[in-house]
Amino acid sequence: MSSTFSPLVAVFLLLFLVRHTCEARDAFACDPKNAATKNLPFCKVSVAIAERVKDLIGRLTLEEKVRLLVNNAAAVPRLGMKGYEWWSEALHGVSNVGPGVKFNAQFPGATSFPQVITTAASFNASLWESIGRVVSDEARAMYNGGIAGLTYWSPNINIFRDPRWGRGQETPGEDPVLGGIYAVSYVRGLQGTHANRLKVAACCKHFTAYDLDNWKGMDRFHFNAQVSKQDIEDTFDVPFRMCVSEGKVASVMCSYNQVNGVPTCADPNLLKNTLRGLWQLDGYIVSDCDSVGVFYSNQHYASTPEEAAADAIKAGLDLDCGPFLAVHTQDAVTKGLLSQADVDGALVNTLTVQMRLGMFDGEPSAQEYGKLGPKDVCKPAHQELALEAARQGIVLLKNTGPVLPLSQQPHHTVAVIGPNSKANVTMIGNYAGIACEYTSPLQGIGRYARTVHQLGCENVACKNDNLFGSAINAARQADATVLVMGLDQSIEAETVDRTHLLLPGRQQDLVSKVAAASKGPTILVLMSGGPVDITFAKNNPRIVGILWAGYPGQAGGAAIADILFGTSSPGGKLPMTWYPQEYLRKLPMTKMAMRASKSAGYPGRTYRFYKGEVVYPFGHGLTYTHFVHTLASAPTVVSVPLNGHRRSNATNISNRAIRVTHARCDNLFITLQVDVKNVGSRDATHTLLVFSAPPAAAGHWALEKQLVAFDKVHVPAKAQHRVGIHIHVCKLLSVVDKSGIRRIPLGLHSFNIGDVKHSVSLQAAALGIIKS
Repeated sequence: MSSTFSPLVAVFLLLFLVRHTCEARDAFACDPKNAATKNLPFCKVSVAIAERVKDLIGRLTLEEKVRLLVNNAAAVPRLGMKGYEWWSEALHGVSNVGPGVKFNAQFPGATSFPQVITTAASFNASLWESIGRVVSDEARAMYNGGIAGLTYWSPNINIFRDPRWGRGQETPGEDPVLGGIYAVSYVRGLQGTHANRLKVAACCKHFTAYDLDNWKGMDRFHFNAQVSKQDIEDTFDVPFRMCVSEGKVASVMCSYNQVNGVPTCADPNLLKNTLRGLWQLDGYIVSDCDSVGVFYSNQHYASTPEEAAADAIKAGLDLDCGPFLAVHTQDAVTKGLLSQADVDGALVNTLTVQMRLGMFDGEPSAQEYGKLGPKDVCKPAHQELALEAARQGIVLLKNTGPVLPLSQQPHHTVAVIGPNSKANVTMIGNYAGIACEYTSPLQGIGRYARTVHQLGCENVACKNDNLFGSAINAARQADATVLVMGLDQSIEAETVDRTHLLLPGRQQDLVSKVAAASKGPTILVLMSGGPVDITFAKNNPRIVGILWAGYPGQAGGAAIADILFGTSSPGGKLPMTWYPQEYLRKLPMTKMAMRASKSAGYPGRTYRFYKGEVVYPFGHGLTYTHFVHTLASAPTVVSVPLNGHRRSNATNISNRAIRVTHARCDNLFITLQVDVKNVGSRDATHTLLVFSAPPAAAGHWALEKQLVAFDKVHVPAKAQHRVGIHIHVCKLLSVVDKSGIRRIPLGLHSFNIGDVKHSVSLQAAALGIIKS
């Protein structure tokens, strides 16, 4: 804006621009100014959505229909429908990775929260839902401004099965229950809680068993994941089932890979039978981008393009991210491979979601979220939540002494060293947009102390020691040294899986030499999505503190500094196991089995099945105080009611396990009351994790232990807080047999809650009335 404008004119122009931007979005369809369409039945809000959809589909020609089967859906001018781009992303903030979002002068950025692996470390479901609400506020505001859509292909809830996976950073970690609760919480925040309306439409992806991008010549476009029924049921599908059944997500995305020889986007057992049938998906199924073309061209699953189109739609796919279905579906119908009714079935699902979003209700400005605009994006409260999310997600791995938190008084000069010390874009990870602003670690620490800055390495690759000397000299002069090291998207990302778990290049050498030379305490801060083998730093007495920050979002540097100097107390816990490099020796990424095999020398995967040495375990995280747990009340025996007509051979009672489908599960909970006392001198928030282990008699079905509940509770110094834990027996205490059948083992189930152990005996209530 020109400086020659008077202040009054400038204010007027600004208000005009804001108002104009908020009103920039014309009606997608059913424009009240369009006399030809406004009175058609599909435009009448008073009519049930199912009837409106039926009316609209009945007016479309086949040619028009097939052009609605792809992400860049074509306009239908004669019915007043504009074109629509379905592909938008909101993994941890509104992103411009997909073509559906275009930042502009009125919307130059959006709040960029920490990467998902970092917010997962908070173990705070209410935080995840709050983030979802903020992201959907900003998404709606940008939709009203004409620069974004309403369908967001997030979250990614795949299991972080292998520590090398480049996209593990996008996920909530390695535990299926944690992933499922994250999915339910974030989706509720995005979509709202209206019974039949959507704020935005979320999408849980990538279904299923997708966790390899590009490793030693095998890529996701060619990978056939060989997965047992047992692992599918008790690991890979758990977050998706929870997302659909409990989170009521409006969309699920199928993945590139095959599962047991069948492309997921062409598998009716996965799409029609499981998602839509068993779990009752109320929404649409979309392919990962070009997946239909991939299973035709790369995997050679179909002989002709028309057969591939027919396979996908008949399997239950509703929308193709890519052009394939728009190009080949009409010919598939002409050749008799597909019926027009099959195409209509896909459109019912996509158009229903659009109507639930209000896209056929006329002017957006007149609708519930129609007044959201530029003032609602990057607002101070949103940016403060991004900062708080980063604080809650940072994990304190080591604190000798304890030296942390640093006091501002003696540590008035801090050497800030490392390739991530001035990080900004690195902090927001992948699938990010343009952040409102950044606070780097150097800037954050600079708010507490005078800083001396040296990179030490030119970048995270750290290929030489050319900058070591100045970094070592800075550490010699400063009162404390903070090394900000780790990874970035050049090391781990979509299409980039790691080949090892060590710090890249000569980073370890830099850390060790700086620590040896440092005049004051040395603190190591790591940015990464996946785990890193830092055994050398864990065992180095010169390195007195270690923080893992993940990718902490736009305010990451401020959050790191707040933890280092004690303005905030750390409470995060690792959402994935940190393995030693040796773990990978007999572990190809292509091997999908979760359970260990002694005879094959196979170690197993994740804390649920792996018993070997770790650098840091799942759930590890220190605090600046000390919490003591006391079990206030808990049952010792719980009866599992059975359906009375079941016979013992059906319920497998003789094998000491009850098939879940034969138990009366609806209100079958175990309730534990736990007193959490803060015996330290500092107010803090405690992350309470509850694990269970099944009876030993469960044998080969079983796992080592399983996270069954978690909670976040703020406890002032010397105070005590009681936490109620409710554990659903059928969902959380069941195990899965080799046939993929979920069963409840009878006998003693052991619970671990911090330093408290308790056992509960599960018994079959109806044994006396069951006949053999």
